[in-house]
Amino acid sequence: MNFSNKVSSSGQSGSEKFDGGTAVACVILGLSFLVGAPGNLLVIWTILRHIKQHSHNVLLILHLAVADLLVLITLPLWIYSLAFSWVFGEAFCKAMVYIINACMYSSVFLITVLGVERFVAVRYPFISTGWKRQKAFHKLLLALWISAFLFSIPVIQTQVVGKKAGEEHCLYQEYTSTTQEVVIVLLQTLVGYILPFSVLVVCYGCLCSRITQMSFMFKRKSTVLITSIVVVFAICWTPHHIGNILTLIILATENSFSDMAECLESIRSTMIFIAGAMVFISSTINPVLYMFAARSFRNSRHDTGIQKLFRHLSSTSRVAERRTIDKLRSIMDNVRHPLHTVIHSQRSLISQRSLVSQRLRLPKYRTNRLGNSFIPRAIRLFNSSLGGRRANRRTGTTLQ
Repeated sequence: MNFSNKVSSSGQSGSEKFDGGTAVACVILGLSFLVGAPGNLLVIWTILRHIKQHSHNVLLILHLAVADLLVLITLPLWIYSLAFSWVFGEAFCKAMVYIINACMYSSVFLITVLGVERFVAVRYPFISTGWKRQKAFHKLLLALWISAFLFSIPVIQTQVVGKKAGEEHCLYQEYTSTTQEVVIVLLQTLVGYILPFSVLVVCYGCLCSRITQMSFMFKRKSTVLITSIVVVFAICWTPHHIGNILTLIILATENSFSDMAECLESIRSTMIFIAGAMVFISSTINPVLYMFAARSFRNSRHDTGIQKLFRHLSSTSRVAERRTIDKLRSIMDNVRHPLHTVIHSQRSLISQRSLVSQRLRLPKYRTNRLGNSFIPRAIRLFNSSLGGRRANRRTGTTLQ
């Protein structure tokens, strides 16, 4: 992270401003460490210890907590450096700033994926089942971390330990040329803020109309939780990147409009420490949001509210994915085998009709093995018996 690109102007008034900004920054950083480090540790421990099946939302929150924790554990060194001086050498300064930049890039990327995942899951659920497969999702997370470390490489070259009033501080960056400074600051602003923030604005602009229409209550709660994470990210990171934009304007106008450039430089120097402290607040506030979201879940004998929050986040995501997959399979079966579906429905209809007709059909007479019916046979027997009686009567008359 870049607290300052240039040393503040000399003089007693500048020193007083520097001391005032340092005091406020130290207080903010101290509170951020006391709240954020235990909070992110609790989130990591809860997910790894109590959540057996991790949904993609929970995995993103886990990686976000890891990135935030790596940033927050460096705060005691920052506080000591601001209050006194940097005594750990330039190599350690470069390494620490590089890790902080990489973790902050990864936090920005993870929050962006959280927002996009919510948008796709709500608006296009059939697409979300394909791009969120387990292997593909782990590859995506790996690519995010690798990209974060790659984008942070320029910091290794530019970060230096500068001297101010005879004391060394790991707060400054030294550029070989104005072009190099413009490229690095522009890259940091575009990749770390403007592009992710634009994607999130588009996603949530399209999603706002659907949040109030969600019938599943907990799905709406999870969407509101992730939306609050995105909003806090925008609030905390905006001042820092406003300082970067002011730096670009100063570089563009320092030759032609020197008075305006000096005025902007004083504004940037005044806000730079507070803006840097707000960046650390973004790593602190997420566990606080989880605690507020967990208040709707009562603590039980075995589970706390935050455990129930992550468990419901995971279970709700899995149920939604299963329903979506089942619907997609049924639709694909009907599309791939339309003739089989029609034939099967016609056969079932014919079988139902034949069953009804069999129940309504009149019973047939039993037939013998020669195929003769019972009634003609009875008639023949009756006729033969009559013929026998007549013959007996004739023989009786002749004997008499």
